[in-house]
Amino acid sequence: MDQENKLQTLDAEGLSLKSVSLWQVTWRRLFRRRSAVIGMVILGVMVLIALTAQWIAPYDPLKVLIGVEDVKRREPPCIHLLGCPADKPQHIAGIDGNVRDEFSRLLYGTRLSLMVGFSTVTFAIIIGTVLGALSGYFGGWIDNIIMRTMDVLLAFPSLLLAIAIVTVLGPGLINALLAIGIVSIPSYARVVRASVLSVREMDYVSATRALGGSNMQILFRRILPNALTPLIVQGTLGIATAILDAAALSFLGLGAQPPTPEWGSMLGSERNQVFTAPHLVFLPGFAIMLTVLAFNLLGDGLRDALDPRLAHVS
Repeated sequence: MDQENKLQTLDAEGLSLKSVSLWQVTWRRLFRRRSAVIGMVILGVMVLIALTAQWIAPYDPLKVLIGVEDVKRREPPCIHLLGCPADKPQHIAGIDGNVRDEFSRLLYGTRLSLMVGFSTVTFAIIIGTVLGALSGYFGGWIDNIIMRTMDVLLAFPSLLLAIAIVTVLGPGLINALLAIGIVSIPSYARVVRASVLSVREMDYVSATRALGGSNMQILFRRILPNALTPLIVQGTLGIATAILDAAALSFLGLGAQPPTPEWGSMLGSERNQVFTAPHLVFLPGFAIMLTVLAFNLLGDGLRDALDPRLAHVS
């Protein structure tokens, strides 16, 4: 049946029947999973930080403070409420190796990391969905060509393949985003292909075909809208992987280039100061970990909420 068809389900108290859509059931079940709610709260805070970074950041993330304030390279955090002298400039996350405010750079790094995750996954989903849909619907030589190409890409570790692509294209954030998007395409193509193969034999697809619907109409208006559930889960988890890969490329000097405030680049530039200035290593690493954890928690919650085997549970 079409995903937009109404489902008969019990209300929250289990006392009466009412007709609700599948997506209403999904949201209700998603909010009952504590881990998913935690992930959404963390992501909500990060999105808010990304949108308001220019107002809440105390300093320009690119501004060097030499000659502006009495600060030194890699000074530890100074917070007045925690005993830092009132006459000393307050820097919540300390000063980095180029005498810039680390807290401001962390805030702006949130914006960049979320942009990296969403843009690369959007690119990979669009290309992967088209390829997977064509492969699953038409089959034959089209399926063989597309899927064998995807198999070749999957034969290489994703990060190593991304490094190779960036090496050919040249270091830089845009090239890193393109490389991460390319290596992510096969996973989405395979997910969509599997969904299309299961949906294309449904009765409503056969009815549309019998009524004279064209292949493109059947594929993009009848099959794909009902084959996107696993893609939503895969995309949510894929954002976390994309952020992690982008940070790894920047850590290696192949992604965002200095002085761009990107967490992986910040971590890589101070990696040798783990004992002398641990805050410059720990804080960007913690930001990466927290973001990836939030997307993983949300992805796991979505996977449970969208499980068709539990569709009768309100």
